[in-house]
Amino acid sequence: MEDHFHLGVKGIITNSSGEVLVLEKHPNKRCGTVWDLPGGRIHKGETLEQALKREVFEETGLQNLTNIKFLLMDLVNFRIPVAQSDVGLIFAVHQCKLEQIETITLSDEHTSYKWMSPSKAANLLKASYPRRVINLLSASPCYEKP
Repeated sequence: MEDHFHLGVKGIITNSSGEVLVLEKHPNKRCGTVWDLPGGRIHKGETLEQALKREVFEETGLQNLTNIKFLLMDLVNFRIPVAQSDVGLIFAVHQCKLEQIETITLSDEHTSYKWMSPSKAANLLKASYPRRVINLLSASPCYEKP
């Protein structure tokens, strides 16, 4: 009866203006347009921070993240199909800063990106992210704005 889960990392990346980076995933016939934070699943042997840096680089080309801080870990409200079953997904969410603007080069997983206020990012992400993450972005005192 035990369930199975994959562990993923996500970054709430803020620029010097306090805006958050969000990525638009390629449209999915089932879900339509979905916005996301940079990140992905962990590879064998990686730490959370190593996985975050690798995933952010793969998805955006960004390399100079600073002040990386673990914020929370939470269960996501959707399942991922694997083989003849499915698995749950747990996000390890980190806050990080990008002190100077770099050119963003999107991977083929995403079609566009936006820098926006944390509250606007929370509104875009609320359909696919756990409530605790949305609360952080929506002005929880735990979220440190620059």
